[in-house]
Amino acid sequence: MWTSDGTGAAGGAEGVRWAVFAAGQPRLARQVEERFTAHGPHVLGTVRRDGSPRLSGIEADFRFGELWLGMMVRSRKTLDLRRDPRFALHTDPGPSSDMASGDVRLAGRAVEATDPALLARFAAETDTPEPFHLFRTELTEVVRTYVDDPHIVLETWRPGGPLRVIRRGNGAEPPEEVTR
Repeated sequence: MWTSDGTGAAGGAEGVRWAVFAAGQPRLARQVEERFTAHGPHVLGTVRRDGSPRLSGIEADFRFGELWLGMMVRSRKTLDLRRDPRFALHTDPGPSSDMASGDVRLAGRAVEATDPALLARFAAETDTPEPFHLFRTELTEVVRTYVDDPHIVLETWRPGGPLRVIRRGNGAEPPEEVTR
């Protein structure tokens, strides 16, 4: 459960950086990265001051072994993440509703980067106009959903746990779950 100051993580597990996730789940990490780089912008969920959700468009960038979220100076989402670092990130569905390539949702904490050398390097490599805010992600959950007719398949990963794969059909049969 999250602590009142937003510093804990669900189930007691701390968030992990992208490189750690990718090393432990290389196939899923590759599919997640492919999905995020195929289309954009994506949808970022943050927590407003009053506790309600805020949804904003955002680009996600995989660079230097991390998953980054870049934002305009003093944007509402920046202020939200500075106050409460919890986020949810959902991929752009792309130009069609075809679920063969899947749909990806991430959750975690955003940690603001303040190192001037890192910010300058990021700006130079991405042509990002300065000034800007940059947040590194620490993942607490990765979910990929796709269709494998006649089933919908959910792959779910959390730090410290195995990859769970759940296959659901349209009939009365119970979902089938595999842990890897």
